[in-house]
Amino acid sequence: MKHYDYYTPESLFEVWAIHKRYPSVRYIAGGTDLMVRLNNQEIRPHALISLRSIPELCGIDIGDRIRIGATTTITGLIQHPELGRIFPVLIQAAKRLGGTQIRNVATIGGNLCNCSPCADTALPLLVHEARVVLKSPAGVREVPLSDFFVSPGESCLLHREVLTDILLDKPAAETKAVFLKKGRVRMDLAIASLALLVEKKSGGRTSVKVRIAAGSVAPVPLRLKEVEELLENTVLSEEILLDAQKMAEDTVSPISDIRSTEDYRRRIVGVYLKRALRELLDTTG
Repeated sequence: MKHYDYYTPESLFEVWAIHKRYPSVRYIAGGTDLMVRLNNQEIRPHALISLRSIPELCGIDIGDRIRIGATTTITGLIQHPELGRIFPVLIQAAKRLGGTQIRNVATIGGNLCNCSPCADTALPLLVHEARVVLKSPAGVREVPLSDFFVSPGESCLLHREVLTDILLDKPAAETKAVFLKKGRVRMDLAIASLALLVEKKSGGRTSVKVRIAAGSVAPVPLRLKEVEELLENTVLSEEILLDAQKMAEDTVSPISDIRSTEDYRRRIVGVYLKRALRELLDTTG
């Protein structure tokens, strides 16, 4: 078994100083994905740098803008007294991520940085148009989450950058959102998943804003922007819902693997979109 140097710095400056000393390092928070890859010898860094002891990376701040620290655990999201009231769809997704033991240690930043197509928290954050804050010795960048994912396992993080925060704006009063996930068993990774956000004119069926994100049906968590354009600023009739379902199925690019077929994933996305639209229309119109 390979041994790694392991560090627990208490500031980002310590992180960067340690990182500078090694040709290859990996940041670790909960480690629920990273440790699997290490044990399988998929990656072989020279050192592991824990981010769990850095105060500025944890916690949730509620104001005009919401900040979620990257090392906030999934359980921390679920148990926060205000976050679920503002972003219930994020809590829906968080509750579907693994089991209790996994949620107690897995972090929201790790779930995003893993850049898995099936990352549960990515979809509600995408439909709420979250931004991520990336810090390095060279400075600070704020990047839309939709630009953060590059390919499976690869983000836009540059050398020595750390994802420190997720930023969200409070949604409008007439906004509703829902998260749907299909797995083989209760705690399984998503075969396909979808998040939908709709902002409607008060008391009507006319959409003002529509955001859709799908998981496990493309190389990265994916915004379905063409479908959004079809549904936005229109009366959400049954005919439009069926057109959106067909467009969603045609837009995604799933693969067949041991867990599901391409065709089934494509159909699930279409069915989930239609189901989610009907659910939000029933509850808001």
